[in-house]
This record gives sequence, C-alpha cells and structure tokens, in this order.
Amino acid sequence: MGCFHSKTAHLHSPEDPPTSLADSKKPDPDNENTVEQDCEIPAFKEYSLNDLRRATNEFSTGNIVSESGEKAPNVVYKGKLENNQLVAVKRFSKLSWPDAQQFTAEAAGVGKVRHKRMVNLIGCCAEGDERLLVAEYMPNDTLSKHLFHWDKQPLPWEMRVRVGYHVAQALDHCSMENRKIYHDLNAYRILFDEDGDPRLSSFGLMKNSRDGKSYSTNLAYTPPEFLRTGRIIPESVIYSYGTVLLDLLSGKHIPPSHALDLIRGKNALLLMDSSLEGQYANDDATKLVELASKCLQFEARERPDIKFLLSAVAPLQKQKEVASHVLMGLTKNTGVLPTMLSPLGKACARMDLTAAHDILLKTGYKDEEGAENELSFQEWTQQVQDILNTKKFGDIAFRDKDFKNAIEYYSKLVVMMSVPSATVFARRAFSYLMNDQAELALRDAMQAQVCIPDWPTAFYLQALALSKLGMDTDAQDMLNDGAAFEAKRSNSWRG
Repeated sequence: MGCFHSKTAHLHSPEDPPTSLADSKKPDPDNENTVEQDCEIPAFKEYSLNDLRRATNEFSTGNIVSESGEKAPNVVYKGKLENNQLVAVKRFSKLSWPDAQQFTAEAAGVGKVRHKRMVNLIGCCAEGDERLLVAEYMPNDTLSKHLFHWDKQPLPWEMRVRVGYHVAQALDHCSMENRKIYHDLNAYRILFDEDGDPRLSSFGLMKNSRDGKSYSTNLAYTPPEFLRTGRIIPESVIYSYGTVLLDLLSGKHIPPSHALDLIRGKNALLLMDSSLEGQYANDDATKLVELASKCLQFEARERPDIKFLLSAVAPLQKQKEVASHVLMGLTKNTGVLPTMLSPLGKACARMDLTAAHDILLKTGYKDEEGAENELSFQEWTQQVQDILNTKKFGDIAFRDKDFKNAIEYYSKLVVMMSVPSATVFARRAFSYLMNDQAELALRDAMQAQVCIPDWPTAFYLQALALSKLGMDTDAQDMLNDGAAFEAKRSNSWRG
C-alpha cells in the first residue's frame, strides 16, 4: 500500500513528545522488520464522515464486529474503503470527546505508534458530534473468542504462549515510544490477523473518553491502584497483562484474587485449562503461573517491568518455526496475485482506478483488429458520420474523465453500431464504475468478453466490478483468468 500525506502530521498529542528522525528509525531488538513495515501501512489521515458512512454501509448493524454488538459502549464496525482496504471503525458514544481538535491530536499521536505486533491506527474522523477511529482490520477474531467461545478446537498451548510473547513485544514497543499507558488490556483487545498472528489493538492506547473511565471490565480484574485513586500508572498495564496470562492458562475468566489463593496454596496447576492436558511441560506451566503471580502483586512497585516479561516468556516458546495459522487450525487465504499480470491487470488488482483509466486511454481500440478500418470502406452516409461523431464525443468525455457523458454517448453508440465493440463496452464499464454503478459495470465487462472471449481487459474489468460488489473470491478468479489469457497471448507471440 502506498503512503498518503496526512493532514494531521503537524498535530502533537499531549502524550506524544517530539522525537528525532533517528529515534523514529530506532530498531526494535525483538523485531528486526519494524521499520520496514511502516512503509506498508497507509499514513495516518483524517477521513470524512461520508467516507466512513460509505465504508460501513451507513453504520449498518450487519457490519458490527464488537462482541457485545450494539450494547458495546463504543461500537466497532467492519468497513471497506474506496481503495478496497478492509478496516475496523470504532464509533465512540456521543460527545465522549467534546473537543474535536483534542480528539484528532490524540488519535494522530497514537497513529504514529507503528509495529507488526499492533493493530495499527490509520485514521480518524471528528465531524459534528461524531468521533471515530479507523484501524487495520483483523479477520480472525479476538483472543476472547478463541479462548472462551471456540468452535472447532481450543487454542493450543504453544499458541497461548505466543500470544503472551507477542503482547509483551507490543507493550514493549509502546513503552519505547513513550506510550506507557494502555487502557483496559484484556482478551478483547488482542486480535488475530490474516496469518493467525496475535496483535494488540491500538484502540487501547486511547481512553474511551477524554475524562472517562480507563477500565470497562469487571472491577474484580481492575488494578488495585485504579480502585483506590481512579488513576492508572505504567505498572497498572503489567497487572492487566497478568489477568491476560490467567485467561491464557485457564481458558476462562478467573478473578485474580481467586487465582492468587490457588497459587499460594500450591495448587497452581488447578488453574490450568483441562483441554491443554498433555500439551505442556509442568515446569513451563509453573513458570507462566509464577509470572502471572508477579504481575498481579497488590503493590505496583513489586510488579516486574516489560523487559522482564519478554525474557520470562521467550524461552517457553518451543515451536517458533510453526506458523500461527497452522497452530490454530485456520485456513489461510492463499489468494495471491498471479505472476503474469499486465500493467492493467496490476492496476485492477490494487484498485488503482487512475492508472487503469490511463492504460485504457493509451490502449485505445487497438485490441479490436480492423474495427476502425471497417468504417473507412463503408459508404459515407449520414448514419456513418453520426456513429463517428458519437464515438468521438464519447472518447473525448472518457479522456476528460467526464464519465457521466461518456456513459451517455457510449450508450447511444451501442445502439447505433451494427457490430458491437468490446472497447466501447469496456470504456462504458469503467465509466459505470466511476459512477458507483458496479452492477452495470460488471454487465458491460461481461459483454466485452462476449465480443472478444479471450480478452484479458474484459476479465480485469470484471475483477474490478466484483471487488466493488464485495465478491472478492470471484474477483480473484477473474484476475487469474485474465492472467492465464495474458500468458497464452505472450506465448503465441513468442512462437
């Protein structure tokens, strides 16, 4: 993905101190690829409310992915941006952040914290009473779903250890970026990406409101100092990490006080999820239980720091070479782009409509052998002159991106021409796409294929239309078909 210029680049969050370029490029010792990943994530930007309404189908209840549904205090929606990128859109309750500029500045600060162990924040919106955050979309649910409401198989031991390690890495990175406070760390805040790798939600780096609560979970799981003072400190995050370790060990919600009673009574293994039997060495389980106990100490100063968490969990990983999606029993989407794609195919695959338009313009009508010459041999009747003028005006409108008029002229041309033109159908299909009429675009792209059955352009335009309609698997099939005909053409030319 390319990087966009951000309107919020000049804003600084109160919790976001100035950093030098050298600091921003400082490598993470546990993640050698941290800096490289920054270029693959869109730069933080402000979205309009209309952008996010379209992305979420007008905040449709069918798009809600919050596990509490509409009852969640701040609802999260699945959305699809115009460039076809899937996103998670968090909608705060009305007036939870009264000051729009303060909200935007805070969000922009969080948006700078980029890491491959985080669900990165890529934008926000503050229009009227609306306050929204936009983050990467994670397709494989939350830790809560996989621990407490699993369908096919319980989360295996090795994967639970990996979750503990990845979350510690994410918290370590936040700490190095001077974001030491993470609000309400729990199993709902940990999500799994397309590879099945666990990531920590960036939403937790922002409060649910400027002056609101930092914790929304049951008070039994809340750090003691928060109950006493209503404030959280960096050590509070360690306490919450301990409650996540308890979730991982037990596979259920166990209040920390009850867990500590079991640990003190030398009954620590009673905490263990029975579905994990035979998957771990008792020594490893004991070490993780002891680490949870250290994190859950009543006095904040007695809890370990994040570096200690990393050093304690790292040796417990025994199958680092096994991919997360394999451990979790997930079917990974293997839909990769075919290698033999023309520039038009590549533009359609990445939904780059500007590039696709330029290529269609440059290609003109040359894929229809003899199509233009046919007219020169016909009698120059008024009808032929009308066809040529209609085509000319349609082509000018298409060139000038006046897609509404292009549709009008090409529609007249389709009726007038005795022999249908694949290029006219292709251009009208693209014009329909630019007018948000994806179904009509798909119909015309299919008509172009009828005119020239092995024309890659027809398949690529169908892929574009199908993507716009949310039919991503079918779109991938069309890209593959177009690439296959591309390869066939290439081989025949070589022959």
